[in-house]
Amino acid sequence: ILAAFRMTPQPGVPAEEAGAAVAAESSTGTWTTVWTDGLTSLDRYKGRCYDIEPAACEVWKDIAYVAHPSDLFEEGSVTNLFTSIVGNVFGFKALRALRLEDLRIPPAYVKTFQGPPHGIQVERDKLNKYGRPLLGCTIKPKLGLSAKNYGRAVYECLRGGLDFTKDDENVNSQPFMRWRDRFLFVAEAIFKSQAETGEIKGHYLNATAGTSEEMMKRAACARELGVPIVMHDYLTGGFTANTSLAHYCRDNGLLLHIHRAMHAVIDRQKIHGMHFRVLAKALRSSGGDHIHAGTVVGKLEGERDVTLGFVDLLRDDYIEKDRSRGIYFTQDWVSLPGVLPVASGGIHV
Repeated sequence: ILAAFRMTPQPGVPAEEAGAAVAAESSTGTWTTVWTDGLTSLDRYKGRCYDIEPAACEVWKDIAYVAHPSDLFEEGSVTNLFTSIVGNVFGFKALRALRLEDLRIPPAYVKTFQGPPHGIQVERDKLNKYGRPLLGCTIKPKLGLSAKNYGRAVYECLRGGLDFTKDDENVNSQPFMRWRDRFLFVAEAIFKSQAETGEIKGHYLNATAGTSEEMMKRAACARELGVPIVMHDYLTGGFTANTSLAHYCRDNGLLLHIHRAMHAVIDRQKIHGMHFRVLAKALRSSGGDHIHAGTVVGKLEGERDVTLGFVDLLRDDYIEKDRSRGIYFTQDWVSLPGVLPVASGGIHV
């Protein structure tokens, strides 16, 4: 597994030393020499910083390329992948800042993941909608409506021509609208709008909850009601919960919409954290049929070429390295289903 890190070493720390420290901490290294080093083959398991690309200008810092042996990672576990590669190294004293720009996941490791529950083509088949974007909106105000009024708004939107409506990321099960009431009124709105329009409609019912067990209970309720899709906040909910939900959705014929709430905490700073393209690759591995991918217009931040780059990483089977679009490595998804990128963030221009 190859990783591209943007490094800002502390004054006086050479780039080579910082790169070696990053490679060691994300594999077999520790802060001292221990006698158990002699009980295994460190040469086989240690990460290696195999290249350092000097920064084009002072603002952007050096890029360290680190290779990690695949045997260091549990099969099919995004949680373990991130725990190893970004778990501790971002707190290193030798580094003022560190940002993971991109990952290359080798085909052998990609094949250990189920990936999206269904993928783009299966979703279009389920909806019987082809050759055009799917159009949806989020119900506003996001908080404060009763379940009955919420369902009324869903009906008006779907009856008016939308394919989907959606819960906002923080709509879970609050005192003014408990989840089961919302699910029932929304299901009624979906079926009524379908009967009147002759089209298949949907609403992203947010199944995110305080425990994984409660999340699965909500997904099961959605399945029993006969609605086509549920939703999960995958960063706040966690990758373990997301992967479990993706497996459930595939087994039970539910589509899975993914919201990226909290992503800007991780990816907005240019020299520290993690780029969204890494989070997008992680989501395609963990599982989701849609994910919010931002846009180059609207209220939230987005760069055109970079946004188009990770849109391709979500949809396509094979993506060539293209630094102009922020793609540091060629990525082969070996037929893992694609994820539908959702243009999000206030499309009002």
